[in-house]
Amino acid sequence: MTDQANKLREKITSRAESHRERKTKVIAVTSGKGGVGKSNICLNLALSMEALDKKVMILDLDIGMANVDVLMGVTPKETLVSMLKERLSLEDVLETGVKGLTFIAGGNGIGTVFSMTDDQLHHFFNEFSSLQGKVDYIILDTGAGLTPESMRFLQSADDIFIVLNPEPPSITDAYAVLKALHTKNANLPVKLIVNRTINDQEGEQASANFLRASEQLLNKPIEVLGYIPDDDAVRKAVMNQTPFLLQYPRSKASEAINQIARAYLELPTQYKLGVKGFLMKTLFHK
Repeated sequence: MTDQANKLREKITSRAESHRERKTKVIAVTSGKGGVGKSNICLNLALSMEALDKKVMILDLDIGMANVDVLMGVTPKETLVSMLKERLSLEDVLETGVKGLTFIAGGNGIGTVFSMTDDQLHHFFNEFSSLQGKVDYIILDTGAGLTPESMRFLQSADDIFIVLNPEPPSITDAYAVLKALHTKNANLPVKLIVNRTINDQEGEQASANFLRASEQLLNKPIEVLGYIPDDDAVRKAVMNQTPFLLQYPRSKASEAINQIARAYLELPTQYKLGVKGFLMKTLFHK
């Protein structure tokens, strides 16, 4: 009888948890310049988080450089821009990539998001609001640098990940992004990922240089999530249009991205206003 009661209790608890609405968190990933591997990190980080039992969706907003779909070898049928122009539903533009990962391609002319008619605005808001509770994390692959569109998305996210390489120009450009964001809002939560390092020492040196500038000049603390080595497995996977985490799960790069995913998920979780709050800030924030 006790065993039956325990099984019934477990079943009821499991059912309750499955119906409990998720708290959706928005992560915006950016860099000071293009070519640092930002989209690759977005994709493989999402897959790593999903392997840790989190539901993740990617929204590719890298204007003119959108390539999350290319990295998976998937050709999107629709985009965010076509959703606005053709009044499509969210289901119409949601694409399924490797391992069932969902993503939305941005498309050319993503700036039209900020010049919508009232009717388009209402449609956009209603469609994207439906994501609340359906995923744990929305990862925004934003454009590199200081475009007005990227700044709007970054200022509205729950968390901002800045990706840089160890080279001095990459660190300088990344700091310029941080400074611009800090000028808008000194309390924005920023975290750092160093990509393509020769070893951990190089990653530590690059992050130390970045942190020194942020602390001394902006008095802003930055959380370092980790370093990803310059790994041939990444280049081979890109050529095969397969995420390196799937093609080379035991590579150094895969070990690093898994460590970053675990480190992030172990941090205290702070939510803002969910998807609706993110949309309100993105669309109406000046």
